[in-house]
Amino acid sequence: MARILVGLSGGVDSSVAAALLLEQGHEVVGGYMKNWINAEGLPGDCPWEEDLEDAHAVAKTLGIELRVVDLIDQYRERIVNYLLEGYRAGVTPNPDVLCNREMKFGVFLDYALSQGFEAVGTGHYARRREGSDGSVDLLRGADPNKDQSYFLALMTQEQVRRARFPVGEMLKPEVRAAAERFALPTAKKKDSQGICFIGNIKMSDFLRHYVPDSPGEIVDIQGVVKGKHNGLHLYTLGQRKGHGVASPREGVAYVVVAKDIETNRLVVGYDEASSAGLYAKVCTVGSLSWVNEAVTGPTKIEAQPRYRAHAEAVMVEPTDRGLKLEFSRPQRALTPGQICAFYDGGTLLGGGVFEDVGERD
Repeated sequence: MARILVGLSGGVDSSVAAALLLEQGHEVVGGYMKNWINAEGLPGDCPWEEDLEDAHAVAKTLGIELRVVDLIDQYRERIVNYLLEGYRAGVTPNPDVLCNREMKFGVFLDYALSQGFEAVGTGHYARRREGSDGSVDLLRGADPNKDQSYFLALMTQEQVRRARFPVGEMLKPEVRAAAERFALPTAKKKDSQGICFIGNIKMSDFLRHYVPDSPGEIVDIQGVVKGKHNGLHLYTLGQRKGHGVASPREGVAYVVVAKDIETNRLVVGYDEASSAGLYAKVCTVGSLSWVNEAVTGPTKIEAQPRYRAHAEAVMVEPTDRGLKLEFSRPQRALTPGQICAFYDGGTLLGGGVFEDVGERD
C-alpha cells in the first residue's frame, strides 16, 4: 500500500477518489491546492472558499487530514502568465492542459514527494496501465462522455508513474452512487465549469483587465470591411457569436476564419469548407510531450484537436519543428496555441501545441 496525497478540489470526483483509495487500504491525506485569489479588482469571483469548505467536510467524513497547499505564486507564474502571453501573441492558449502538467503533477507533486508521499491522486476520468517493463501508459477513461485523458496530453512518464486515477474505471453515475455510499457531503454537488481563476466573468472581460484593446477592421475573405474589433486576442477561430457582424441573410452566419496579425484584421467568412483558413488538413504541432515512447518516424495515428472533438486518423512525420500532421479529412478551426492530443486507439501517446495551420512554403 502507498502513501498518497489526493488533490481534494471540493468536487464529487476528487472526493470519491480519496474515498476509494482509502478503501483500498492506502494511507491517504487530502491536499487542497490554493491556486488563485481574486484580489485584483476584477468583477466576478472564484468560489474557492466554498470549495475549501467542502474539501474540509469531505476530509472530516473520511477521517483524513486535509492540508491547504498555497500555490498562488506558482500558478500566477506558470498558468496565468502563460495564458496572457499567449493571447498577447495572437494565439489561443489552453491553460487547463498546462495546469495538469505544471501544477497538479508539477509543483503539487513536488510538494507531495518532499513530504514523503509516493503518489498524487486526482478525480480525473482517465486510466493508467503498468507494463511489464515498468513503464506506464495512460488510457481513456471508461466513461466516454467524461473521458479527460485529453487534458493529460502533456504529462511525462515520471508524472504518470506517480499519478493515481481511481474514478477512471467508473461511469459518472457510478461515481455519484459511490459518493452516496460513502455519505460524502459532495454527493449531489454540481460539476464545476470553466477556468476557476478568472471567476464568474467572461474570458473577454478578464483579458481586457490585462491586455490593452487594439482596435482594427473586421473584413470578409474578399477584404470588404464589415465592422470593427477591439483586439484580435478577444476572438478565436471558428467563433460564431460575439464578433458583431450581422448575418448577411437568414440561416447564414459569419464565423471567424482568420486573424491577420500583420494588418490587425479579423477575417470572417461562412462556416463551410470553402472559407479560406477555416478548414485545413495539414498543420504543424510543436512543443511535443510523450507519455511513454516518442513517435520518431512517419506513421499513422489518431489526433484529437480539442477536448470535445473526435480523434481523427492522421499521418504524422517528424520535422525539425515538431510533427507535421496530415489529417484524412479537413478539420474545422485548427487553432494555434491549442493542444492536440495523440492516440493509438484508447491509449494516449502524448500531445503538443498547434503552431502553423495549412501548408507552409
